Parts: sequence; C-alpha cells; structure tokens
Amino acid sequence: MIKQISVLAILCFMILSGCNNKKETTSSVALNGGIKGGGVYRINELENIRSLDPVGINDVVSHHVAHQIYDLLVDLDTSLNLIPQLATRWEISEDGLLYTFHLKKGPKFQDNVCFPDGKGREFNANDVKYSLDRVCDPRTGTLGFDYYKNHVEGAKEYFDEVSAARKENREPKINGVSGYIAKDDSTFQIKLKKPFGPFIYYLTLAYAYVVPKEAVSKYGKDFFQNPVGTGPFIFVDWKPDLELNLKKNQNYWEKDKNGNQIPYLDGVKFKFLKEVSQQFLEFRNGNLDESYRLPNESFKEIVTPEKTLKPEFEKFKLQKVPSLAIQFYGFLTTGKIFNNEKVRQAFNYAIDRNKILKFVLNGQGYMGAIYGIVPPSMPNYDVKSIKGYDFDLEKAKKLMEEAGYPGGKGFPDAVLQINSGGDRNIQLAESIQSMLKEIGVNMKLNIIQFAQHLDNIDAGRADFYRLGWIGDYPEPENFLNLFYGKNVPKDPTAISPINSTRYQNPEYDILFEKAIATTDQAARYELYRQAEQIAISQAPMMFIYYDEDYRMLQSYVNGYALDAMHRVNFRYLWLDK
Repeated sequence: MIKQISVLAILCFMILSGCNNKKETTSSVALNGGIKGGGVYRINELENIRSLDPVGINDVVSHHVAHQIYDLLVDLDTSLNLIPQLATRWEISEDGLLYTFHLKKGPKFQDNVCFPDGKGREFNANDVKYSLDRVCDPRTGTLGFDYYKNHVEGAKEYFDEVSAARKENREPKINGVSGYIAKDDSTFQIKLKKPFGPFIYYLTLAYAYVVPKEAVSKYGKDFFQNPVGTGPFIFVDWKPDLELNLKKNQNYWEKDKNGNQIPYLDGVKFKFLKEVSQQFLEFRNGNLDESYRLPNESFKEIVTPEKTLKPEFEKFKLQKVPSLAIQFYGFLTTGKIFNNEKVRQAFNYAIDRNKILKFVLNGQGYMGAIYGIVPPSMPNYDVKSIKGYDFDLEKAKKLMEEAGYPGGKGFPDAVLQINSGGDRNIQLAESIQSMLKEIGVNMKLNIIQFAQHLDNIDAGRADFYRLGWIGDYPEPENFLNLFYGKNVPKDPTAISPINSTRYQNPEYDILFEKAIATTDQAARYELYRQAEQIAISQAPMMFIYYDEDYRMLQSYVNGYALDAMHRVNFRYLWLDK
C-alpha cells in the first residue's frame, strides 16, 4: 500500500508539474567563438537557503546562490587552484605576515536603490576592508569569525571591544580590524599575527565576498535577503521553499577571451525540491537543466559499471569527479575500547573496501580509502605516498592476537553509533558488521538522531562512530587539523568538536605546526605528508571510501564544469538551444 501511494503521489506531481510549469522563453544570440547567449538556467537545490549575507553563509546551498551575486579577491578554478578575481595579483612577504592585494580598476556594484542615483558605483579597497571587518563584528551575527580570530592582527581585539561596547551600551573604541588595511583605493593589505600558510584559502570562503556599505545600511537586518555585490547576476526575488530568481548583470566587469560579455545567460532560476528522486523526475521531464546527485536506488539503471550512461539516458550528459571528501568511522582513542593501536589497525585491515564500493554503494564512490584522510582530489598533494590500509584479513587477525584478543576472544562488543535518516549509512554499517565478524568482533549498531549523534561525538560519549569530512577549502590542513593534538581540550569532560577521536601525538603536532607556519607550498605539503603518515600509522579512524560526485545535464548545457568541491559557477555557462 505504501509503495502504491508513493507511486501515485509521484505521478500526480509529474502531471501537475507538466501542467503548471511555465517554459522559460529563450532567445539565443550568436556570440563570438561559437557560443550562444541568452536563456534562463533552471537548477534545483535539495535544501533551503539560510542567508545571502556573506557573514551568515556556512552552508553549501546559500553559497551556490551567493557565488553568482558576489565576487572575491581570489577564487578557485575548476581544478581548485587559486586564481585572481577582484585582485589582479597578490604578494606575500618573506616572513609570511603581510599579504598585499592589487585590485582591479573598473568593477562596479550592481545597480540598486541603495545608491544615491540607483547606479552601482566602482568598488575599491575600502569596500574590501568593510566587508572583512563585518566578519569580525559580533553585531552582524557573523558565523565566520573563528577563521580569522587567531590569525589576523586586531581581529580578536575588535570583536571583544564591540562585544563589550554592546554589553555596556556604548560606542566601540575601535572602528575596525587593525590588520585589514586599505592602503589606497586599489591596494588592500592583511597583516597576520604569525605566519599561517593556508590563510590565502580563507579568502575563497563565502565570508570574504565583497559587499557595499550602502546596501547593508539601507537594508539593515534584511540585507540577508536583499544582496548586492559586484557579481555576474543580480538578485531578483526569493520565495522561500519555492524558488529564487537571478538576472544578468549587464554591467559585469568581465569579458571572455573572445570579447563576449560575461555572463552569457539571461538569468537563473533556483527550485527547492527536497527529494533526489523527485528532482531527477523533473530533470527527465525537461523542467530542470541539471540533476546533481542521482537516486541511489536507481543508480545501476542509469549508469553502467564503467560509469557511462546506459542507452536510455544517453541523450543527457554525465559529469563525475572525485570529490574532496572522505567517509570514515572514528575511534575514541582515549576510551577503554579503542585506546589500543593494534585493535584500531586490525579493524582497518579487516574491511574490504572494494566490496563496499561495488555492492553497498552500487559504484557511487571514487575508491576505497586506502591512503590517508586527505582525499586524492586534493590539488598538488602526494596522497598516494601515504601508506594506509587495504584489505588483509590475516594481518587483521594477527594484530587482534597481538593486542591480546586472539580470534576476538575477550574483546567487548563494538557499538557503532550512526545517525538516522540514511539507509545507505545503515547498509554500509551492516556490511562492515559482517566483515568484522571474521576477526571475532561483535559489532552492534546504535542509531540516533543527527543532532544527538554529533553531541555525543563532540562530548566523547561515543567510542566508535560514523562521520564524513568535506573540505571547506582545498588545503590539506583542513583535513589534517582533525588529528592536531592541541584541538583536544585538557579537560576530558569538555567537548572536542574538531579532533573528535582525541588523538594526540607530540611528533605529529610539531610537524603540523611547522607546516602551517611555512608559506612555501611545496615545503609545507611535504611536512603535511610526514605528519599525516604518523597519524595514519596509528589509525585513529577507520578510513572507508573517498566520495565521487555525479551530475547529469541536459544535452544543450555547455561551459559548466563540475569541480571536486561542487562550487557552482554560472559565469561561463551557455545554452545551445
């Protein structure tokens, strides 16, 4: 009965969608280089937007929209390498403390009533300072302050002074962050308290989008739904849970190599259907131009074992890319069950990752996590030099024996805590449960709500737990920070949300600290590699698989790459209709 109702609901949805869907009127315009301009791109997001104010963006969906409205000083290309955007170039001083950005002349903020004549003015270094000051101002409701507080000169002092002034109902004695300096209209500098090699990547986060003070002043607390930037698309309207619309910024500063005005599209329409299966139906019916992610239950019917499209779906385009993400089970290394290094190593050798990929994930995964925690899609990092764990049952049994548990005898039940709401997570756990029986381990499942799941992990109440980690930026530090011993509180009852395994090794910490203080990337990455090998050898986690992203496009979609972080960029997308 439930299946019948579900099918009926889907059919009704398809019929209603077909009746009510307004086909976007498009008028293609021939451009230089064989490109066509015009059209409205239709995309769906599976979650809701939280905010379009950069200081409040810490979720993927809001970032996807905001990235079309705003620009950054520096961005990432589709290979996740740094590229200039509003900056033409930048320099880092030899001591690693001063970052100097030389800004483009000409980019303007989008036309908006917040400006005196309704016409967007040219951006300058003061706008960059204002935008980054906001990230360190508690009055904005900032979610990004933690990235900057320990690194930028004066960031913590500004935050603390504004907080005190609010509490005492007075004006702050400090007007901004001393380490953010608008030297002149086209030169912006950042001073750090101490060298931090990965810092440049913090400027690719949504918090670093450049905004005009006029818009924030006009819209106040409603700026989050009235965004104004220098980006290629202008915000039109937002109907929460239904749709959000953008239109082309006719005055965008960028032109392509053929002299065409960027962007090529007339606009973008975001929809907010919550189910992957529902999204895919709309895509197949021609009501969406893409489907990011494919229904797991239908994956084998859509994609061949060689990861090409089956004949029924060959009229579409398939994109796939190893994502900057890893799935793992964590061990509480300070607990009574998994404080034994040999046990943790045995668990890692006992699982057959190839079987998991083939039979549990239906091929929806890049590869088994046989190296370390840093995924193979990390640019410029020698992931394959890390000696990790592949399937070796005999070695697993030997390690259990060396740990004092021959054949698993005497080893307590291993209770794996996983979050509810994911059938694939349960299927994966049951598969690993079966594999661990081969070394005499009885694994039980404790399935709880996601919020409680995270609370238990952070508080050290879970000895064995499921987690994943997706890169915020393409720098190994973002993953290796999970093993940094100084992220573990001295008080064992305090929460440890970053290093949740509570792994500590002084040798690792020395190498990690030396790495993040090194500005030369090649030297820094070699230090990371040495540190990672130390941690991986001690197995604070059971590494399972590296993720892979899939996206299907309509045949007429061009100029739209899928990168390993799923950063959505419509600047160069064009429709050949």
